[in-house]
Amino acid sequence: VQLVESGGGLVQPGGSLRLSCAASGFAFRNFPMSWYRQAPGNERDMVASITYNGGGTNYADSVKGRFTISRDNTMNTMYLQMNNLKPEDTAVYYCSVHGPFGGGPRRIWGQGTQVTVSS
Repeated sequence: VQLVESGGGLVQPGGSLRLSCAASGFAFRNFPMSWYRQAPGNERDMVASITYNGGGTNYADSVKGRFTISRDNTMNTMYLQMNNLKPEDTAVYYCSVHGPFGGGPRRIWGQGTQVTVSS
């Protein structure tokens, strides 16, 4: 099971970024997926989640109306479109899946991608 994030970078306040998460090693289309983020000194918090078929989504209050989670099950890829970015969105962003991997239920994380919002 492998998750690889990309698309992070430095952006000015009010700007946009699109993160991608490429999944492999498991039946991506069968699992809900999530984006988390962690700023220095803070806990890792969920930003957004999406059902296995993309029919349902959920967002943290802090990003509602600005971020959009989506997935392409034909490409085994999940996305996070981030608009109107704010300095408080600065964090390492991780994609994640929870499932019966490695003999028992566990949460798998990608390596993370840094998003920095600064002028």
